[in-house]
Amino acid sequence: MEPSPPSPQEPEPKKLKMSTTTTTTSDDDCNTKPTSADPNSERKPRYKRRKIAIFFAYCGVGYQGMQKNPGAKTIEADLEEALFFSGAVPESDRGHPKRFDWARSARTDKGVSAVGQVVSGRFYIDPPGFVDRLNSNLSPQIRIFGFKRVTASFNAKKFCDRRRYVYLIPVFALDPSSHPDRESVLASFGSETELAKCLECSERGRKVFGLMGRRNSESRVAENGEVSVESRVSSEICSAVLHSDMTVVSNIDSNNAVSLSDSKLIEEPRVSSNNGESGTSYSDSKEEPRVSAVVLHSELTEEPRFCLDEEKTKLGGCNNGEEMPAKGSEFSYGEKEKERFNRILKHYVGTHNFHNLTTRTKAEDPSAQRFIISFVADTVINVEGIDFIKCEVVGQSFMLHQIRKMIGLAVAIMRNCAPESLIDTALEKDVNITVPTAPEVGLYLDECFFTSYNQKWKDTHEEVSMKAYAEEAEDFKMKQIYSHIASTEQKEGVVALWLHSLNHRNYPDLCYVKKETYTNGESTQVGNMVE
Repeated sequence: MEPSPPSPQEPEPKKLKMSTTTTTTSDDDCNTKPTSADPNSERKPRYKRRKIAIFFAYCGVGYQGMQKNPGAKTIEADLEEALFFSGAVPESDRGHPKRFDWARSARTDKGVSAVGQVVSGRFYIDPPGFVDRLNSNLSPQIRIFGFKRVTASFNAKKFCDRRRYVYLIPVFALDPSSHPDRESVLASFGSETELAKCLECSERGRKVFGLMGRRNSESRVAENGEVSVESRVSSEICSAVLHSDMTVVSNIDSNNAVSLSDSKLIEEPRVSSNNGESGTSYSDSKEEPRVSAVVLHSELTEEPRFCLDEEKTKLGGCNNGEEMPAKGSEFSYGEKEKERFNRILKHYVGTHNFHNLTTRTKAEDPSAQRFIISFVADTVINVEGIDFIKCEVVGQSFMLHQIRKMIGLAVAIMRNCAPESLIDTALEKDVNITVPTAPEVGLYLDECFFTSYNQKWKDTHEEVSMKAYAEEAEDFKMKQIYSHIASTEQKEGVVALWLHSLNHRNYPDLCYVKKETYTNGESTQVGNMVE
């Protein structure tokens, strides 16, 4: 008699999946195996990777931007190492971000900070305490706020609809009479070392090499015996300096010729164009200082040129013929100034070709087309005794240095160094001009928005936003970012020194206008420089 076949075992019921919004989930802790032959021994849990979006902030000082760059200290490199040491990334995937679907919502430039940065990937977030483990492996400059469970297809870069950046510009930067130019002084009596001096700048930035350019000077002794100096910029030499890295003196009369060994070279540092900004991150190499003028020794055979601290021998500013406020007048960001500044910033709103407001992007490149949603400057905040204007710009995405150049050009217009129409000219595809780049220290990424994603998955997933971390983010912003911006301006005078470069010698294109000419009855536009 044949034995009866064994009854089939019923399969184990399928484990119900927990809510995808659970941040401290351990729903796969049941996937365990015994650590020894003893079935009663303790079992080691086996966790699964989870697709999450991580919210964090950082102060960009000392970092070469957000994006990982070989040989450079970056935010992304430090964050990846912290994820590894926290157990979120296995040893086999260390240094290979593509293996855990790494994506960032925005790339900030060198020295640029962020309050609402978001990255996404597949990480081991169990056991509980993932955020604390991450922060313990990061410097105080980087703070992890939290994370949200997201869909498997989520990508922090592709799903980000808008990005909001903020630039803090000191109120005095919009005052045409503030830091209009420099004094020319000698390092000491009888010295041939010429320095640039601004009595308004901080002590550290009072005397700087090479910001003067060649000048013609006339010395005269007043009847009371006091020495006064009258200086002005030599427009002929300055215009030659603008278009070359070194001024070559040639065709010198043989009777007046002197060797270069008897000449004095004035070095002029280039205007910094590091990225701040936002949109993308590249590590810019340091440029060598250029020789802006050759001052022949024969010019120094007259009485030495010098001035005392109380003497103010200023160069003429660039006011385009508009009336400048009196030096003793108190400038404030009132309703009139606010209306004008916001009108200037509004020129950027919309879809335009920003090839002149970035670097290494040609006008024909489709990526030069960017959409700016809003650009306003309505709020004034005081940080450590300095009043700053909060400039908020919202756009789909930004390019290298784009926001810093937008701010730089707007400030130049507010200081009457350029006409307001220059913004519209700079946004034209067939025009190539160079515009000022504001310092990177005042820029930070405020928030990234995921509106379309949140609308689509609102019924099954948590909202991807900074709302839950608003208080913590505000505290970090005030202690780390705002304090750094204010202290840097107080100690180094970064913006004040940058304002000295806003002249037609360093930026001849600030005079650029388009004139209409008629050829055979047809109207054509030709770029021209206004002296």
